[in-house]
Amino acid sequence: MVLDNRRDNVDPLLNRFARFFIHFNPNVLSLISLIFAFLAGVFFYFSSPVLEMSNFYLFFAALFVFLNGFFDAIDGKVAKLTGRVSVKGDFIDHAFDRFSDVLILGGLVLSPWCKDQYFIGLIAVVGMLLTSYMGTQSQAVGAKRNYSGLLGRADRLVLLMIAPVLQHILLIIYGFDLLFGFSLLTWILVYFAVVGVITAFQRFFLTLAWLNKK
Repeated sequence: MVLDNRRDNVDPLLNRFARFFIHFNPNVLSLISLIFAFLAGVFFYFSSPVLEMSNFYLFFAALFVFLNGFFDAIDGKVAKLTGRVSVKGDFIDHAFDRFSDVLILGGLVLSPWCKDQYFIGLIAVVGMLLTSYMGTQSQAVGAKRNYSGLLGRADRLVLLMIAPVLQHILLIIYGFDLLFGFSLLTWILVYFAVVGVITAFQRFFLTLAWLNKK
């Protein structure tokens, strides 16, 4: 499950959407993406098993995760379509992506759904940041941007769109505890922690292999 490697398949569709935003500065679109990440984190943080059936905060969180991913996907497309591609814009885009990741995942980690499983959340955040770092560092040393491995940013965002909706449904049918006293959202963090660290090592060794061949 590495959706980042399938970017070429969705590029034509993203370019069509991007044409609706060609009058916007790409950096403004990056900022809008960051704002939606902040809102997603806020709704994750304030959501709870007790109030979910009345306020539907998980649905709002999933929506804002989607909007974060959408605007993050088209800001670069708009830059290319309007001839505004720049090193500064690329830096802003990647920096805002990391801020967005921390805001979204941080809100979930600190929410009641995770029942004080802060260690799992910490490893999930570390794995996420290491994965992103290894991808960009590969490009920094002269190789192409490394999107390989089991869990990329697009994968995380898709899971963070689907899991909150499933958690809401499970709360109706099954209750809070899914397995070993963990909610589905906690298990998503476990997955991010384990597979994220594995992905970081995959990217590290692939870049190292490229450097050895060079």
